[in-house]
Amino acid sequence: MRTIKGPAVFLAQFASDDAPYDSLEGMAGWASAKGFVGAQLPCWDKRVIDIEKAAESQDYADEVKGVLAENGLEVTELATHLQGQLVASHPAFDHPADSFAAPEVRRNPKARREWAERQMRAAAKASRRFGLDRHVTFSGSLLWPYMYPYPQWPEGLIEEGFDELARRWRPILDAFDAEGVDVCFEIHPVEDIHDGHSFEMFLERVNNHARCAINYDPSHFVLQCLDYLAFIDHYHERIKAFHVKDAEFRPDGKGGVYGGFQPWVKRAGRFRSPGDGQVDFKGIFSKLTGHGFDGWAVLEWECCFKNPEDGAAEGAKFIADHIIRVSDRAFDDFVRAEANPSLNREILGY
Repeated sequence: MRTIKGPAVFLAQFASDDAPYDSLEGMAGWASAKGFVGAQLPCWDKRVIDIEKAAESQDYADEVKGVLAENGLEVTELATHLQGQLVASHPAFDHPADSFAAPEVRRNPKARREWAERQMRAAAKASRRFGLDRHVTFSGSLLWPYMYPYPQWPEGLIEEGFDELARRWRPILDAFDAEGVDVCFEIHPVEDIHDGHSFEMFLERVNNHARCAINYDPSHFVLQCLDYLAFIDHYHERIKAFHVKDAEFRPDGKGGVYGGFQPWVKRAGRFRSPGDGQVDFKGIFSKLTGHGFDGWAVLEWECCFKNPEDGAAEGAKFIADHIIRVSDRAFDDFVRAEANPSLNREILGY
């Protein structure tokens, strides 16, 4: 067993045009003051990191690491959720997803996808320059408009969708493999990889690629009514990253899993600050520790009620309080009997 690292924070939800959130230096000082020792960096936000520059320049990567180190922080992972989304985007999402891409490729799905794939390859190289062995992203979605089977799926539609998803991602997985980095897909509604079944469908089609991994975020499983503790037992060998995000699911006579097109505050399923929702984090930290998870516990703060400053401060302490420092010896060593084969045979009666 290993002790989970943390607490760390995903900077994406906190970055803004106001100081101190408008620069890496400012956010590093802010995160350190909140009690974090690690930071996950969003690769689409140049206020935090220029991913193309990081891919090409070791000096620049060292500079970024130095800014964090001056504030007692480490880089936990680089994250490309927005770029990953654009690797495989259904035409229904063309206009909403355009904002994820560079201005010069918007309104051009082919150029936008090519840009996203270049960004992913840059992230692979940049991860190596930072000395990282895992990366966090989304799979994208070709099939989500057809999530519910009505109108009835045409025969072969789902299979073709996953075949194409694998065709797009296999070269990217190979690029990450060349850099010694795992690709941790966040299992997330609106992504084609949104639960265990869909992950397995994708994994099979990339031939059980060694770099195909999981970013575990239990909040998305609460909203799907999925057993998130059993999920760890099934997929612990592939879980390489961990988002600490809470959620609650409180259906009533008007709304359930799908939310009824309501705003977050009115939905049955809502994201909450750690400790304010229904996720059993004691169970999660115990499961991950027992299975030997050696990564970071990273706060991804999203809450429809709480002020983000309070959420960050409470989140750092919440993670620190849940990390289990593993023991270097068994608790019952004081009564341990030394190995004695003859005694064992005698005990067994032969």
